[in-house]
Amino acid sequence: MDSKVLHLSIDYVGGSGVILSPEQKASLQTSLVIQLNNQKFSRVQYWGKIIGIQADYFIAQGFISDHHAEKKCLYSKDCIRWGLLNPPTAETLSKARLIRGRFTGDPSFPAEHVRRVESSDGEITEEVITLKEEDRLAAVVAEIDHDVMVVPRGAYVKAPTGDVNPSRHFEGLSPLEAIQLRNYQHFRKAERLFDKTILERADLDPTIDFMDSVENDVPRGSWSVQQERGNGLVSIRSLLWPGYFFYHVPETRQYGSVYVGTGEKNIDLPFML
Repeated sequence: MDSKVLHLSIDYVGGSGVILSPEQKASLQTSLVIQLNNQKFSRVQYWGKIIGIQADYFIAQGFISDHHAEKKCLYSKDCIRWGLLNPPTAETLSKARLIRGRFTGDPSFPAEHVRRVESSDGEITEEVITLKEEDRLAAVVAEIDHDVMVVPRGAYVKAPTGDVNPSRHFEGLSPLEAIQLRNYQHFRKAERLFDKTILERADLDPTIDFMDSVENDVPRGSWSVQQERGNGLVSIRSLLWPGYFFYHVPETRQYGSVYVGTGEKNIDLPFML
């Protein structure tokens, strides 16, 4: 959700219960512009909020040029002062997947997970895995981005140099296209694109079809598509990460997404469908 039009964009997800107080809107619009200039970003977007027990984490992301390159994540507890999140390592990601429970709101809080390990002689010992909440926060944001961050098909183009940037020719999906999951793509580097057959890839446009479609996500049924405001607004919700909302106004360039939740993945979803 682009920080420049945050005050307008946030209203599109109001029907999902996502709101910001006037004070939060004013603070975000001012502080994110400061971060845009200080960090030399080309674009800053409001990512969302992870709800903690004692305090909440407001998340923003900054892009420099290539939107598929490494982006910087920032977090704040008051929408004014921002701190950088270190990119999670493979070890941090694996530890974060083991830890259960909500965030406390204290970045220095050591989250723990006790794992039972069986030795070669059959003796069972307990191993305590510790991860600072700030590192866990970075890992959860990265995992949500990987699993459910989506954009409309054609909203981004891939240049011959390999850079990915917003398309100037994108004028929105039609009302019929907007309710079809095949017209939405994961905003990440393709992982399943080359699993398609040669005949399936023959119909793809390499300029815009360089990302994975959400249509074939596993498990099937992990997305909920709804029409609002007399078909003037399409909203998509993730059931895998409850709290992720995407919106698109058909036949316009207006689209965006936000996550407002506890940062807990619905690992029971395959058994609920």
